Amino acid sequence: MTLKPASILLALSVLLAACAGDPRREGPLDPRMVDKVAAVSLDPAQAGRILNAYRASQGLGPVRPDPRLMAMAQRQTDAMVAKNALSHDAGGNFTARIHAAGVDSARAAENLGGGYFSVEEAFDGWRKSPGHDANLRMKEATRYGIALSKDPRTSYRVWWALVIAAEPEVRREMAAQGAGPAMVFGNNPPPVR
Repeated sequence: MTLKPASILLALSVLLAACAGDPRREGPLDPRMVDKVAAVSLDPAQAGRILNAYRASQGLGPVRPDPRLMAMAQRQTDAMVAKNALSHDAGGNFTARIHAAGVDSARAAENLGGGYFSVEEAFDGWRKSPGHDANLRMKEATRYGIALSKDPRTSYRVWWALVIAAEPEVRREMAAQGAGPAMVFGNNPPPVR
């Protein structure tokens, strides 16, 4: 079977369109839905209370808000709205985003959600999803960031991101040559002084 160039172009255009996310709603919007979306708000402290109450019920320690994680979550929700796609890669690869945000942690996770009209609904949805629930219950977690973005013309209208992370890793600096004792690892020869 041979494919004609027109068939190949059609297949490629369909694939590329799928990567762009869903089309936005066109034409007039239902004013009740616009009002419902506009009424959705996020109080990060309330989100922290919900998250910490759940963690406590699971025998886990509390988490605190972290400005870097809040900013990272906001960039992610904004990217999902811009692309109209519920995707961990909407704002770039998660690992790259963690490093770009300056989050120095070996343990970090992200929960995304769309179509929830309150923070309670978002957490309820995450608790009902095994993978998202595991993130909420990350034993090492000590900090979080949460964000909300809205656009009534997008497929989900309301978009959520929660980033949760452990404390930064402890770094041990080695002394500069001549500044004090230096450590020797493995078969490396000691520095020449």
